[in-house]
Amino acid sequence: MIKKVLITGATGLIGSELVRQCHSEGIAVNYLTTSKEKIENTENYKGFYWNPPKKEIDIDAFEGVTSIINLVGASISERWTKKHKKIILDSRVETLDLLHETLQKIDHNIVHFISASGVSIYPNSKTKLYTEEDTEVDDTFLAEVVLAWEAAAAKFKTMGMEVTKVRTGVVLAKEEGALPKLVKPIKYGVGAPLGSGDQWLSWIHIEDIAGIYLFLLKNQLEGKYNAVAPNPVQNRKMTKMIASYLDSPLWLPNIPALAIKLLLGEMSILVLEGQLVSSHKIEELGYLFKYYNLENALQDLL
Repeated sequence: MIKKVLITGATGLIGSELVRQCHSEGIAVNYLTTSKEKIENTENYKGFYWNPPKKEIDIDAFEGVTSIINLVGASISERWTKKHKKIILDSRVETLDLLHETLQKIDHNIVHFISASGVSIYPNSKTKLYTEEDTEVDDTFLAEVVLAWEAAAAKFKTMGMEVTKVRTGVVLAKEEGALPKLVKPIKYGVGAPLGSGDQWLSWIHIEDIAGIYLFLLKNQLEGKYNAVAPNPVQNRKMTKMIASYLDSPLWLPNIPALAIKLLLGEMSILVLEGQLVSSHKIEELGYLFKYYNLENALQDLL
């Protein structure tokens, strides 16, 4: 029985929901934060300061902990300047390196290391359904980030821990993440499919992504897992579904890929490309999705 877990990125979008679900299962949470203002100290929720670029970390964070869930990483939806690309990569790799170095120096009881990862490792495809067995890697900046991220997580294996990598799809939540950005133009009557509209969106509801982390934690499962809902949709369909929920007509033609590339630069791959990703492995192991179809996910979130 898991009594206490250490979470990095606990105050972020996925982290906050995961903390809520851990608490409802009676699991206490220690968390590392780079912001001293976010440090709380209650019986089942204790914050500890760290500063990965300066290699600073409060080792009390590991006390009584048997598993770590690593969710930390700078946002990929800010313009990809050279500087921000470095921040995206460093925020994922430096943090893992600091955890690894620290655990090598101290006495601890950690047996399971779970790290976030991304489905953007898989090549952009309109027809191929990717499973965890697929080894092809896309040639984009994001795929490069995921490779470095997973390699940094794999190092915990050498310390005798079970290592789990959670390849996350597009997380849908009310206030943050991709959904509000998709909803906004449609709400104002200027929504339209992006580019060809055929690109796949392997999405997941916020409650399910946190639910998958909890499921992997409680069952101590190792390996790679795609964290996407069982029914991916194409951009065109998602746009239409959001519009019908908001009762907002779609009258504009598709927004040309060229215009999106001019606006977003290299980051345009976030909306113009997509992967068709399978959730079969996690379902086979017994995870039951709460939001199986986009219809009921949107119903809940909108």
